[in-house]
Amino acid sequence: MTATAPSPEHILQTGLAFWASKTLLSAVEMEVFTELAKGPESLESLTGRLGLHPRSSRDFLDALVALGFLERQNGNYANTASSNVFLDKRKPSYIGGMLEMANKRLFHHWGHLTTALRTGQQQNEASGEQETFAALYADPTRLKGFLRAMSGVSRGANMAIAAKFPWSSYKTVADCGTAQGDLIVQVALRNSHLSCTGFDLPEVAPIFEEYVEENRLSDRVHFKPGSFFTDPLPEADVIMMGHILHDWNLEEKKMLIRKAYEALPPGGAYIVYEALIDDDRSKNAFGLLMSLNMLIETPGGFDYTGADCIGWMKEAGFREARVEHLIGPDSMVIGTK
Repeated sequence: MTATAPSPEHILQTGLAFWASKTLLSAVEMEVFTELAKGPESLESLTGRLGLHPRSSRDFLDALVALGFLERQNGNYANTASSNVFLDKRKPSYIGGMLEMANKRLFHHWGHLTTALRTGQQQNEASGEQETFAALYADPTRLKGFLRAMSGVSRGANMAIAAKFPWSSYKTVADCGTAQGDLIVQVALRNSHLSCTGFDLPEVAPIFEEYVEENRLSDRVHFKPGSFFTDPLPEADVIMMGHILHDWNLEEKKMLIRKAYEALPPGGAYIVYEALIDDDRSKNAFGLLMSLNMLIETPGGFDYTGADCIGWMKEAGFREARVEHLIGPDSMVIGTK
């Protein structure tokens, strides 16, 4: 058998992947996909409406075609099906908020990854965990954008949890670190018998309540202000934490798991979900890269495997725990008290 000759293709594609990334991020920033959601347009029309320079416009738009984000027929550009659903700002399915944040913040901060790897210190605007979230929550406009971004990137997993978990066995649910509230909203929309609570810092309340009202759930979904570091968690049959534990160091992770255990009744369930790293730590590249993002963004946060989380839950007292895949790189760990 002849061995496959070594090729530099994968090395070059990965090493220069930021070319493709920044092309997409700039397209989201300039609302290319929102514009084309109205209908196909010619090169000349798009160049003018997007404010592109004639030198760059054709290469830019054709690059988006080659990358699979646009289609071109008879000289007219159009969204692909996925771009039309997920990158049109006017649709509730828009996930571009996360990409907007990546463009404005993460793209720059990741330029300091080498420094982070050598120092173990975060490389964003903040110098410590209090400043990390205090600065964010002190700016209402920035906070709303951040929470909207979290909703967009989480919606698929949120809908999967709403559909896959055996909600008929429970009556009350609390989402801790609820942000805009998309997880609790998706659960409530699909399970009309549930009484639902979103728990987060007081600054989140107006954004959460506006989103709940938009979804006509104000009669069943309520906000409770508080900090999961200083206050007890709301008592409920099910407690959820989506994309929360990875923000914190090991001691803080274990503390939050213990507080969830204490707030649950016997037979209650604790749902944690993240882009869980596979137990062999060799396949879910997104989960591993997300952990590096926590290195950039937080003083002590890191992502983890399903086996790690099950071990922490058992240590806190949960009698059983299991992992279930949700969608894409996301999986949930379910602990039962």
